[in-house]
Amino acid sequence: MSETVTTPTAELTLSPAELAPYIQHTRIEPDATRDDMVAHAQEAVTYGFNAAMVPASWLPVVVAELRGTGIEVASALDFPTVGVMTSAGKAAEAAEIARLGATQLDIGVQVGWLKSGKYDEFREDIAGVVRAFGGPVKVMLELPLLSAQEKEAAVELAMEAGVAYLKNASSGQIETAGPDSVRYLVDRARDGVRVKASGSIKSYRQSLELLRAGASLLGTSAGKAIVTDTGDDHTVSY
Repeated sequence: MSETVTTPTAELTLSPAELAPYIQHTRIEPDATRDDMVAHAQEAVTYGFNAAMVPASWLPVVVAELRGTGIEVASALDFPTVGVMTSAGKAAEAAEIARLGATQLDIGVQVGWLKSGKYDEFREDIAGVVRAFGGPVKVMLELPLLSAQEKEAAVELAMEAGVAYLKNASSGQIETAGPDSVRYLVDRARDGVRVKASGSIKSYRQSLELLRAGASLLGTSAGKAIVTDTGDDHTVSY
């Protein structure tokens, strides 16, 4: 489905239900059970979400559940705490995630390396995953943790590494996704590179603003609340 997703415009008008193809339906709780993962995959089908985003350990279950539905299966590595894996470990895990059937991969980046001026290492850490995975890779850039110069470097180095998507942050613990961060990335994205917004996305209005700012995908655990227009400030979303 991701190949048909187009970048929205400022004039975009969609109903809540029509936002579903832009949402990557996320469930990453450590205590989620097999039944939870099956239900999560079924929700992705029911609402027509772009993808089910799940931990790599549950990929066999979710891939089997979604086979033939047209819903993609996404996973993440070096997450939820980013920048803690070795580059070799990330590449090996990326290859295994691809083998298990994920078609998209979100990854954490080495923020500390970037802040230390280790630009080549920062780029190669990402590039190793891109090569090993072989499909669309999205980088969680953690923009609020970076200086203006570091933001510019992170975006350029990630694109040099071959990523398909730039992300503002890994979760709401880093940033509540807003139009300004999306526009920052959209303005710097090269042809063919898209933007995924992530971080406490919990309502229809917020989601539409992010798409109008230029996001092509939204990562959220509140997909059902968004497409049924029941999300509000009390909705939980990471």
